[in-house]
Amino acid sequence: MLSELNIFWLLLPLAALSGWWIGRSNQEQKLPLKDIYPEYFKGLNFVLNEQPDKAIEVFIRMAEVDSETVETHLALGNLFRRRGEVDRAIRIHQNLIARPTLNHEQKAHALLELGMDYMRSGLLDRAEKLFLELVNLDLYLNEAYFHLLEIYQQEKDWENAITVAKKIEIISGENLNPIIAQFYCEIAENELKIGNTTNAKSNINDAMNINQKCVRASIIEAKIFQLTGNTELAIKSYKRLESQDSIYITEVILPLYDCYKKMDNVGEFIQYLRKLVKKYTNINTLLILTELIAEYENKDLAINFIFEELRNKPTVEGVDKLIEYTLSKSTGVTFEYLSTIKQLTTKLIEKKSTYKCNKCGFDAKLLHWQCPGCKHWESIQPIFGVAGE
Repeated sequence: MLSELNIFWLLLPLAALSGWWIGRSNQEQKLPLKDIYPEYFKGLNFVLNEQPDKAIEVFIRMAEVDSETVETHLALGNLFRRRGEVDRAIRIHQNLIARPTLNHEQKAHALLELGMDYMRSGLLDRAEKLFLELVNLDLYLNEAYFHLLEIYQQEKDWENAITVAKKIEIISGENLNPIIAQFYCEIAENELKIGNTTNAKSNINDAMNINQKCVRASIIEAKIFQLTGNTELAIKSYKRLESQDSIYITEVILPLYDCYKKMDNVGEFIQYLRKLVKKYTNINTLLILTELIAEYENKDLAINFIFEELRNKPTVEGVDKLIEYTLSKSTGVTFEYLSTIKQLTTKLIEKKSTYKCNKCGFDAKLLHWQCPGCKHWESIQPIFGVAGE
């Protein structure tokens, strides 16, 4: 059955139409009120009794009687779409568009609603054509461009997404630079996949010009420098994350290590990590630094180092690593106890999420630049705290 809210939206246009019909009693009408009201209530009754197809037939006949019933048509189509009955919504809106009595505004509104129907059905190519038609008509521009942007993102048509986003900025005054920078990054990554570092670097330059705080652009730029043998420039790009958004610094620790190792300068990298550990709460940085201390200095120093750090900033992953080192020096009952605890911490790490969207709460094991849940860009971040970073 329909909810009270849905019934309200059906009754609202009825109230408006009633007032209008009474107010124009001196004007010419296509049917007497006594004929129109029964038809309206008949259609409404079909909707309330879950007979949508019969209701559609009634409201279509009303549109043939008087084009002023367009708002009722649109409200009913919108209701069907929201209920997931998209085929019925499409039928209503297509019928409206075919009416020769509609004015430009009414037809544009029907085109918009039909485009939204097609989007809901996954018919993106049809929806795109209708929204582009609205752009050509210079009507419902905000809505048309918004839906076009959504379509181009779904289709991964980043060039058109950039064009439309810039149009939206002009019309609405909204700053979409961070999102546009992400589109350039998407193009750059596609270019890297086919080995075109020149085009990739060009798009990264565009991303950085439009949003100097774009962390992803710096990461991709560093990868390009690594691929082209510019290790020092790669290090500079990776380190830029600290000034852009330090919570993402954990994403570049391993590639930074590769750069320093290639330059045979791991000692400088260890010193850099020590500064990061003092400055930020970042378990991955701590774990890598601990492993490097164990490898390049000695394991006892590594154990003491991570123990002292965990006293101030405890995390499950940190405790797990400490147990791992301690097990190598344990025997007997102590070894058995620690092994049991290690199994527990390992399972906790396996089950826990590493990232979370700050918009919708989506949990992830990997970093996504666009949230798979709510589709926001740059909203997924590392989880901090005892169970996180």
